[in-house]
This record gives sequence, structure tokens and C-alpha cells, in this order.
Amino acid sequence: DRGAWELRERLAAHHSLTPEQVFVANGSNEVLQTLTLTYAGPGRTVAVFEPTYAMHSQIAKVAGSTVAEGRRAPDLSLDLAEVARVCAEADPAITYVCSPNNPTGMIETEETVQAVLDVAPGLVVVDEAYSQFAPWSARELLDDDRNLVVTRTFSKTWSMAAARLGYLLAPAWLVE
Repeated sequence: DRGAWELRERLAAHHSLTPEQVFVANGSNEVLQTLTLTYAGPGRTVAVFEPTYAMHSQIAKVAGSTVAEGRRAPDLSLDLAEVARVCAEADPAITYVCSPNNPTGMIETEETVQAVLDVAPGLVVVDEAYSQFAPWSARELLDDDRNLVVTRTFSKTWSMAAARLGYLLAPAWLVE
């Protein structure tokens, strides 16, 4: 089953979504690569806020995207003024937020993610590879009117790296 329908049904049920809102791939990096190849690529920009997960930038560069690199605040929190500046100047097709952030461990609040959604012109991808260590999930903000994507993996807290299973949660129109 190339579409992994049974798996998508079970993940959807787990997250109180529909299978049409779930996409699965061979690990979360393949999920990120598919998003980048579909929504970014040559002539488009991807925004990241360093320090963060290095593969966001790496995958964007390999796909031919320009990477707009913002900095975090001195306490390593996401600086919303910096996010607004980068989004205004770079017009990113994808803006990455990692929560909990790798490598800092910082967890973004719902208000922070909402603020990023308010200023980012393209997709906002919240990478939740370590979601089990966070008190909330950006999945709670998903709806058909937001350009929000939440990515997950089984390789971290589930110790299933060899299984190569990653997935995303998003509006059905995006998954389609």
C-alpha cells in the first residue's frame, strides 16, 4: 500500500484528525524533503532560526532553496521580532519552527507559534520530533485555513529509528 492508508488511519485516529490530514514517509527527513521539494525549491526561500535542527537548512540547500537564517535571542528563545524581520525581508515559502528545539530543548508556546503563523507568508512547519517532551502540540492549531504543518517521527522517543517512519499532520488540501 504505497499510500500507507491503514497507518494513516491509525495516526489520524490517534491525533483526532482524518487520514486525509496525514502524510507518511521513510523518516521525518523524507517528510521534510517532500515538503521542501513541493513548496520550496529553486527560486524560493526557506527560513530557519539558529541554532536549530541542521537538516532544515541542509535539505533546503540540496533542493535549491535559498536559506534565510535568523538568529535566536541570547537566551535561545525564538525572537519574534527577528522572525518578523526575516519573513518580511525573505518572503519564505517555508518557515521552520522546531519545538522542542534541537539542540536547545526550548519549547515554543502556543502564542509563539500563533505569532509566527501571523507573519509567515508561506507554510509554517513545526518540527515536533521530540513532541513527547512538550506540554502541548501545535497540532492543536491545525485547521483548513492555516498554512500549518506539524512533523513527527518515531525514531526519537519511540526508539524506532531503524523503522524509518516519519509523518506530518496538516490540512487535507496540503497533504493532497
